[in-house]
Amino acid sequence: MKKIIVLLLSILVLGGCSNKNSQQELQQIIDDNNYIVIDVRAKDEYDEGHIKDAINIPYDELSENDNFDINKTLLVYCKSGKRSKIAYDKLKSYGYKVYDLGAYETIDKLEKVK
Repeated sequence: MKKIIVLLLSILVLGGCSNKNSQQELQQIIDDNNYIVIDVRAKDEYDEGHIKDAINIPYDELSENDNFDINKTLLVYCKSGKRSKIAYDKLKSYGYKVYDLGAYETIDKLEKVK
């Protein structure tokens, strides 16, 4: 039983936050202007409003064949942070540098368009 509790606590502490990066790292990425923004929501959600210059690719359509510039950091977001976490994990497994912006409504460092 103790092993299970320790394992659960480890998962919560190590993996509880989908954003593996800090706000300082995000600001540096933005300042360097070396990123691609990917909106992983459905097209109708994207059409209601999105980050300026974001590419809309629903999280379940991301693949190794997308061929993003490996030298750029991919900034991903969705409505609540759940799909962006899945996209983050998937893109990391493909070897990309990724930053999970989380929920669209909470993003304040990048320009939004309607």
